[in-house]
Amino acid sequence: MSTAPVSCPAVLVAAPASGQGKTTVAAALARLHTRAGRRVRAFKCGPDFLDPHWLTLASGHPVDNLDLWMTGEAGCRARLHAAAADADLLVIEGVMGLFDGTPSAAGLAQRFGLPVLAVIDASAMAGTFGALAHGLRHYRAGLPWAGVLANRVASAGHAQMLEAALPTDDSGWLGAVPRDAAFTLPERHLGLTVASELPDAMARLDAAADALAATPLGQMDTAALARWAVPFEAPPAHTPTPPLLAGRTIAVARDAAFCFIYPANLDTLRALGAQVVFFSPLANEPLPACDAVWLPGGYPELHAQTLQHAALCRASLLAHVAAHKPVWAECGGMMVLFELLLQVDGQTHPQWGLLPGQVSMQKRLAALGPQQLTLPAGTLRGHTFHYSRCDTPLAPVAHTEAVRGGVTKPGEAVYQRGSVRASYFHAWFASAPEATASLFMEAPL
Repeated sequence: MSTAPVSCPAVLVAAPASGQGKTTVAAALARLHTRAGRRVRAFKCGPDFLDPHWLTLASGHPVDNLDLWMTGEAGCRARLHAAAADADLLVIEGVMGLFDGTPSAAGLAQRFGLPVLAVIDASAMAGTFGALAHGLRHYRAGLPWAGVLANRVASAGHAQMLEAALPTDDSGWLGAVPRDAAFTLPERHLGLTVASELPDAMARLDAAADALAATPLGQMDTAALARWAVPFEAPPAHTPTPPLLAGRTIAVARDAAFCFIYPANLDTLRALGAQVVFFSPLANEPLPACDAVWLPGGYPELHAQTLQHAALCRASLLAHVAAHKPVWAECGGMMVLFELLLQVDGQTHPQWGLLPGQVSMQKRLAALGPQQLTLPAGTLRGHTFHYSRCDTPLAPVAHTEAVRGGVTKPGEAVYQRGSVRASYFHAWFASAPEATASLFMEAPL
């Protein structure tokens, strides 16, 4: 990796709250410039698996997460520096509202000098739009600023009212995007629907990019983008990852039911020396030859009936465990291992029965937030986000710690049965490579 600073145009797409259209605008911006032949690299602030699917489709490149706590400042700096060296534009999608959370998207913008593009759902406002834009611009001194975009606007006349409402400062009107079902990104209980599940996903992105192309934001060419150029300093030298998993093969479940996989996690496994292979439980594929298994999170509840009948996959996993080979199961990957899954509507589906007990889906969010898991080999950072609860006679062998504002309290249970270890906790493997390696070896917690 180069150690010299690298300059590249960059913009952080933020909003006053969730649900304003950040993902649509960020993906449309990435798609618009990718179509124009520019090299675009996209990122997502905070722990999120779903928005990156859309940003990946839009940019044509894997999308990493940036979070000053979970991925660490050095990790953020390294990823931004590497991307800037190979891109014409960096698009970073924020998380929640601009100033929400610790750390917040605003904190990331200030740490790295990322100009903020504020997306405001203006569908039910006029003059208040100006107050919101002014507040976002000036709430925190020294916040880098790109401008403001009105989203879900009713008409050209409405857009004129919104622009006129802006104070005569440097709020930076970048245009208005209409409300249009053609580029609405559908949602479900955990967030946006995964892009790969929609046959018209690219058509939606192209429609959004076309709408953005009619705005001052969308009409920025390479010369105009230069005003958003950011010098990205090289990260400090780091100790090479020890090849603790050299010679070992790790099989990773990957399909529509198990799709919550950070690309950086796969990179960490490979950096540890592991060979990574994939299999699809939904396709009833048996485990490939392997030394350990990772069952990541996803949507097993949407595919419970199919997974119920994945007898070949289940049998191979049982044989793997009988041979005392390790399994690390996260959230959805854990859910399928219980005996029964109970849906919100009362339907029940037998699952794989490697863990005793049942999982019950809830109508409301059961847990959300940053977590960390301390193992003998180190402390893994990550998060939790789920709409289910599990009832099991298994006693937890450990708990994660929930982290809020520097205060920690008991978090998610970690279960172990034989060589299976499972939790609702989603780990960011790069936060502690040695601890990650221990999850895929026989050493107990």
